[in-house]
Amino acid sequence: MHIQDVFQQHSVTFSFEFFPPRSDQAWGALFERISVFEELGPSFVSVTYGAGGTTRQQTHDLVIRLHRETKLDPIPHLTCVCHARSEIEAILARYAEAGMENILALHGDPPQGMAEYDPDRDDFRYAVDLVRCIRAFNDAGRHPDRRGFGIGVAGFPEGHPATLNRLVEMDHLKAKVDAGADWVTTQMFFDNNEFYDWRERCELAGIRVPLLAGIMPIVSLKNMKRMADLAAGTRFPARLLKGLYKRQDDPAAVRQFGVLWATEQCRDLLDHDVRGLHFYTLNRSDSTKQVFETLGAKDSSVLR
Repeated sequence: MHIQDVFQQHSVTFSFEFFPPRSDQAWGALFERISVFEELGPSFVSVTYGAGGTTRQQTHDLVIRLHRETKLDPIPHLTCVCHARSEIEAILARYAEAGMENILALHGDPPQGMAEYDPDRDDFRYAVDLVRCIRAFNDAGRHPDRRGFGIGVAGFPEGHPATLNRLVEMDHLKAKVDAGADWVTTQMFFDNNEFYDWRERCELAGIRVPLLAGIMPIVSLKNMKRMADLAAGTRFPARLLKGLYKRQDDPAAVRQFGVLWATEQCRDLLDHDVRGLHFYTLNRSDSTKQVFETLGAKDSSVLR
């Protein structure tokens, strides 16, 4: 479903993020859980794209399989690092032919261990350049839907790690929206006040597209430390850390506390008219399902 129709139908969207499995066992494990995700009734799901395009084929395969074999509506991520314009246009044409209606356009990270990587050789230096490329694809009438691809971009309530000047960072987000982005999905955060302040700054900057809040339930201390490495700049409030460390000798209690924290975040965001909640699931359904259940909902329809 085109994202414009999604937002028209749903006053609050609920969405999940998956990553492409890297082994046959991981593929099987994900699809054993797919029915749980389907039962939660998400507005859409997104599929990540590895650094430098390292999961290009796996991303495509997962998106197509979800599209064909499940009730879920998949949105592929697409990054511009290490890609030529011709490659991006070929990927867009492939997704358009397969019936994909939306793309999440990101800058992306260079592959690890690629010492010779030179960003000046890329056809796209920034995510806004990728947004413009997708919009040009749409304007050329190369997508079966006259509206072309719906385009999503990333937002950073706690600041982009590569842009220390927060005023300039907001200019960059506004440029992506002005270039044609239809919605913004945020990086994960654990303090809702950061999101509310960022949302107000978006309004002041004239950003009027839907802003979806990124939520990740912490399931272990190892998981939290890995998130800190992957999402540089994410702040873990002292109250959250205190609760986790008090329970560090009881993995089940750590997980329960992480789910409780995410649930309280969601409840508060819904009370403050969030436009959508986007769950970073790590391909696991249990924590996300527990958040829904603790909110008193067996699926997303109750919460909209």
